[in-house]
Amino acid sequence: MFARVRPAPLPNAAILMQLRAENLSCVRGGREVFTGLSFAVAGGEALVVTGRNGAGKSSLLRTIVGLVRLAAGKIVLEQGQADAAIAEQAHYLGHQDAIKPSLSVGENLNFWASYLGRGGDVTAALEAVDLAPLADLPAAYLSAGQKRRLAIARLVAVKRPLWLLDEPTSSLDTPAQARLAQLMHAHLDTGGLIVAASHGSVGLTRARELRLGP
Repeated sequence: MFARVRPAPLPNAAILMQLRAENLSCVRGGREVFTGLSFAVAGGEALVVTGRNGAGKSSLLRTIVGLVRLAAGKIVLEQGQADAAIAEQAHYLGHQDAIKPSLSVGENLNFWASYLGRGGDVTAALEAVDLAPLADLPAAYLSAGQKRRLAIARLVAVKRPLWLLDEPTSSLDTPAQARLAQLMHAHLDTGGLIVAASHGSVGLTRARELRLGP
């Protein structure tokens, strides 16, 4: 298993928080997905995880957030909340947008803002992803790209330092991708951390790359 990391400078807004992984191993369905994987991501920094299908990109993000059990190694969020799990300090945006079709756009986001523990500014979050005019529309009527934007709005509505993004640009058109890039850069500028899995560019101008597999 091979991993390549390319360094990039941190902005002045970086803080002391750091996500650190040491000698990680992941086994799923009896198959070793990756082993001996180590990396660190500091405040104000983004890490883009690349690799072929099956290399373990999604498994790595799910491992960080606690949805997949580690076979070996450890993951720590230094300078985070000592009494909170990483999952409680992170947003995980997976392949599924986790939207209730029968609820309106606004009701979906209000639910997530409440569920995630701290109700945020739902209106501002919808405006950030250009969905405010559709707040009262049942989510069942949204296109695939609009559903993805609604899922992304959770990142804005509730502030958490660590963003774990799995193919975040999936289903997004060019303007929506540019909007997401702005949100990611704003998050980094305030000292946030991003780990994103992607087959291609996610629009980040400053990021390191971690390649899984050959």
